[in-house]
Amino acid sequence: MFLAINIGDVIGIIIAVVVIVFSFLVFIISRIKKCPSDKIMVISGKVGKNEDGTSKSSLCIHGGAKFVYPFIQSYSFLDLTPISLSVDLKSALSRQNIRIDVPSTFTVGVSTESGIMQNAAERILGLRTQEIQELCKDIIFGQMRLIIATMEIEEINTDRDKFLEAVSYNVESELKKIGLRLINVNVTDINDESGYIEALGKEAAAKAINDAKKSVAEKNRDGSIGEANALRDQRINVAIANSKAIEGENESLAKISQSNATRREIEAEALRKAVVAEKTAEARAKEEAYVAEQQAELARATREKATQEADIIVATQIQKQKRELEAEATAEEFRRKARGEADGIYAKMEAEARGALEILSKQADGFTELVKSAGGNAEDAVKLLIADKLENLIAIQVEAIKNLKIDKITVWDSGAKEGASSTSNFISSLMKSIPPMKELFNMAGMDLPKYLGEEVEKKLAETVEVEKTK
Repeated sequence: MFLAINIGDVIGIIIAVVVIVFSFLVFIISRIKKCPSDKIMVISGKVGKNEDGTSKSSLCIHGGAKFVYPFIQSYSFLDLTPISLSVDLKSALSRQNIRIDVPSTFTVGVSTESGIMQNAAERILGLRTQEIQELCKDIIFGQMRLIIATMEIEEINTDRDKFLEAVSYNVESELKKIGLRLINVNVTDINDESGYIEALGKEAAAKAINDAKKSVAEKNRDGSIGEANALRDQRINVAIANSKAIEGENESLAKISQSNATRREIEAEALRKAVVAEKTAEARAKEEAYVAEQQAELARATREKATQEADIIVATQIQKQKRELEAEATAEEFRRKARGEADGIYAKMEAEARGALEILSKQADGFTELVKSAGGNAEDAVKLLIADKLENLIAIQVEAIKNLKIDKITVWDSGAKEGASSTSNFISSLMKSIPPMKELFNMAGMDLPKYLGEEVEKKLAETVEVEKTK
């Protein structure tokens, strides 16, 4: 009996030891933690020391397994599932002080790089996904505003690769500080409050149109110049102006016709869509009764709205294009009219200059012939000219006192017995008051011919005698 009791105790002890050992083994095995491929296992507690001798705050493991010591260590997981963020950035100030809207989509996730995982364990472990998204948005908003402030709108709008590269570099460097990495970034569209981007698009379109118009105008100009070279003077310029005016009118009419054709095409397309929608609505109404009828009404309302919008938009665009074409035609007409007037003035002045040149040339030819007639002596030629005009010169001098009205002359005779009387001396002095021809020639730097001077003095003396007799 005693032996049986001892054997039972031994068996109980053995069983207890086995249970304890098994439980210990199970406990040990249970502390070996495996890390899934889509997670990072973070072991905290007493995990070792850094290179500088300070204690590590945590140990991050991606893949594999790790024994987690009981009581002195604990573990948790960071999810590697990518997080999508819709970042709707508004009123960001660009380098040109123009505010723009940059809606974009970012995809981020926890980084698996050594060291960066440590940052994630220290800063976002235990945070909910929404909290992580808000934290990322704050970082992205700040970096995007910083990048946009250093770039012009043209760079952001045209060179998207440069903009995205700058965003990726700056944002990812900041995300690494909290243990995240940037997987993808996509900018959907860029808008601005002032309409600058839209104006750039219009400017590019206008430039293309103007270049095309310039090319056509240059070709037309070449043809007109080739035709104009066969004509002369003012008729050439008038013909060029008329031809260009007609070409401008034809271009305007062609553009109006093209615009009308486009409008009719849009109206036909809208009508086709409307008919299809109406037929579809009627078929559904017959099949589904009240529900189909309701859908048909909705479709009809949509069709009418689309038709009205199409009519309004098309009419507005046509009016706009018409006003633009009329303004361009008016401006071109003014320019051509001004060019025609300028050409006319130029032709008139050129004709007057040619006339003056012709007169001077003829006079020069006449003087040349006169010098030849005088034996090549220019002084003799001048004498001939003066002799030819002598009668006119004397007539001009006499004319100075011819019509002189003297109401009353009072003469105090000096009583001289010899010589002329005071009355005759008065008349003679009056004639002498006329500038003598010889002195006039001397003032001009010329010598009056001797025979001419005597002839003039003789004629003046005769004229004085005649006046005395009167």
